[in-house]
Amino acid sequence: MIRVAAAGDLHVGVDSVGRLRPLLADLARDADLFLLAGDLTQRGRPEEAKVLAAELDGLGVPTVAVLGNHDYHSGDQDAVTKVLGDAGIAVLEGSAVVVGVGDRRVGVAGTKGFGGGFAGASASEFGEPEMKALVGQTRKLARGLERALAALRADRRIALLHYSPVAETLAGEPREIYPFLGSYLLAEAVDRSGADLVVHGHAHRGSPSGMTPGGVPVRNVAMPVIGCAYQVFQFDTDAAST
Repeated sequence: MIRVAAAGDLHVGVDSVGRLRPLLADLARDADLFLLAGDLTQRGRPEEAKVLAAELDGLGVPTVAVLGNHDYHSGDQDAVTKVLGDAGIAVLEGSAVVVGVGDRRVGVAGTKGFGGGFAGASASEFGEPEMKALVGQTRKLARGLERALAALRADRRIALLHYSPVAETLAGEPREIYPFLGSYLLAEAVDRSGADLVVHGHAHRGSPSGMTPGGVPVRNVAMPVIGCAYQVFQFDTDAAST
């Protein structure tokens, strides 16, 4: 059995010292891998990332993350990534990592993702440069995710995002803000390359479960949604390597 814990929207600040670690006391017992689905910090400051790194230090579980919009707020996302990377946390953006679990391999491909909306109510690359840039950025990040997933050679493949790839996991949020919470382009990327699971955060008032048009399960693991420090997903180990 492969056990993957996931959570998003930790929003760690400089005043968060000692708050997260007690919640993770059983992590090594519960999971083989820990995924963080963005908004790791409150305002994207390196000193906040240092607090998070200290909270995660020595837990004994490989940790993989993507950044979220909060982690970009101060323009220090590269410094945040470096702080976490120096602490042994793999931060993905259009990239992937493979983690060994016993004699099995779990592949994680990640991107922050971006907005734009969903079928029937989405932005398009038409008109003002700002609108073209918005959709173009999402398309660029989706392509990176697609390539990273396609390149994985693992027994199980997971797409790790911050923004949602489907509208279903946004149910509970005002529909007017759906375009700011995700994009169908991310789901298309997953379906073209294939995955066993997608996890994301960002939608604090959203719903826990959805599915891409191609049938890949999608789970919103924002901490306000799951109501705990992490959610654990289990995979059997009899699948052939992909």
